[in-house]
Amino acid sequence: MSQSPRTFEIIGAPYDGASTLGIPGSRYAPGAIRRALEWITMRVEDGEVYSLESGELHQAPNLIDGGDAQVIAHDLESTLANTSARLAESIRGGNVPILLGGDDCFLYAGSRGLHDGTDDGSVAVIHFDAHLDVMDENEQQGRHSQSSGMRRSLELPRASRNHSIQVGLRHFNFPSSRRYVVAEGPAQITARAFEEIGSPAVAGRILERIAGADHVHLSFDIDAIDPAHAPGAGASEPGGITSRQAIDVVSALAPHCDSFAVTEVNPMTDHRDMTSTLAAYLCYYFAVFGQVKNQL
Repeated sequence: MSQSPRTFEIIGAPYDGASTLGIPGSRYAPGAIRRALEWITMRVEDGEVYSLESGELHQAPNLIDGGDAQVIAHDLESTLANTSARLAESIRGGNVPILLGGDDCFLYAGSRGLHDGTDDGSVAVIHFDAHLDVMDENEQQGRHSQSSGMRRSLELPRASRNHSIQVGLRHFNFPSSRRYVVAEGPAQITARAFEEIGSPAVAGRILERIAGADHVHLSFDIDAIDPAHAPGAGASEPGGITSRQAIDVVSALAPHCDSFAVTEVNPMTDHRDMTSTLAAYLCYYFAVFGQVKNQL
């Protein structure tokens, strides 16, 4: 018996109050990504869309816009709680939320939303990012900045380190972060390794890692992509993955994921909406190729 196609609910989080490092401005991303999505979705005819790359007609994904989560400019923790609750509501309603950040504090909100929106079972986190985001706490950033989202996510009661993975990592980080990832995981695929083994092998490794997890959250910090392809980001980190690689791997992972987030898109530093448009395509590829849920 064939499954009914899933419904994807777009939820914005126009907040960048946790951008204590890097460049603020991602509060404007949900609007910019939505405008870029209009350019893509206008190609739907009679409920179908033609993929030039697959050569096939695909049922157009059922995308609904759920508006924005309640963000509170002066209150990070309330913003995270409200956003998590909004995602959990979407999941309990039978939808697959697509969260449009905002800064990368919403990595945690996305993971928590999936965690709290499900009654039981393990939660895996696939985290695309140039950075580790495993800082515990410091005076300037507190416990919930854009530098702590992965650590906070893995502290959720049903989060599974053994099924979680980070992709696109590069350059340098704190020695204390190394101690954490050596002791606690999760698995990693650096940007250099990504380039060496290629997109199909990367997708395969990720799928092997998440196999057995009951629920999977895919969070994509846009700085995982090289700034040549995504100049409008909260941080500029050369040597990242390409837009082609990102699209291919997100498409391969989509059927296995229960929620998706794109964070750190910064229209204030973007060039001719290149990054907002790429983020919109990542969301649309996720929806087109993730319409039917597959279990590993």
